[in-house]
Amino acid sequence: MMRIVVILMLAANALFFAWSRGWLDTVTGVPADGGREPQRLALQQHPERIQPLDGPALAALTRRSCLELGPLEGEPALNAAQAAVRALGAEAQVRSTEQAGVWVVATIKLADPDFRARKEATYKQLKLAFEPLEGLPAEQPAFVLTRHASAAEAQAELASFDKRGLKGLRVLALRAASSRHTLVVPQADGQLAGKLKSSKDAALATGWRACSAASAAAAAAAASAAASAASS
Repeated sequence: MMRIVVILMLAANALFFAWSRGWLDTVTGVPADGGREPQRLALQQHPERIQPLDGPALAALTRRSCLELGPLEGEPALNAAQAAVRALGAEAQVRSTEQAGVWVVATIKLADPDFRARKEATYKQLKLAFEPLEGLPAEQPAFVLTRHASAAEAQAELASFDKRGLKGLRVLALRAASSRHTLVVPQADGQLAGKLKSSKDAALATGWRACSAASAAAAAAAASAAASAASS
């Protein structure tokens, strides 16, 4: 009987020894290290740099703020910025405004000083307001007589001048119509705000800033509407 007890104890000790070395993990399903995975500790790099957060630092990380980026000119700039924001693990709301174009009725190039002086005298005699053309170096020097929000309006004004006998005029596009966009992240915590502001992505080069009152109000309204839709 004693011999059997001794054999059983030796077998139990051998099994325990094998299990404690991890040799039986796949057999028993119970890892010897109890799930602590100490091998991960060996993979740490500079663990001494890990510091617990104090109260102010923790508050800064959890504090939420509204951030906006822009203006972004046109769809390509908007798409690139949205992709960069998503790559940082965030989503942004889009605020867009349409910028009207500017077309002008202007003179032909007045390179000859004498010709330019005669044109100026004629317009003053007819009491027509005019100003030097700016923004199109290749078309200068010239005078601008009128400004319009569309090419059609400018063409109609050109036809009116032509009927009055005023020649040597043309329509120029001073600024094409465009869309301007602003990205808004309404609830960025401290960690996300840091990632957004420190990003080196060229698409975010205009820089993040605190939301304007209008952007903050619009973002809050959008969030409220989304919450209502989700609960209904």
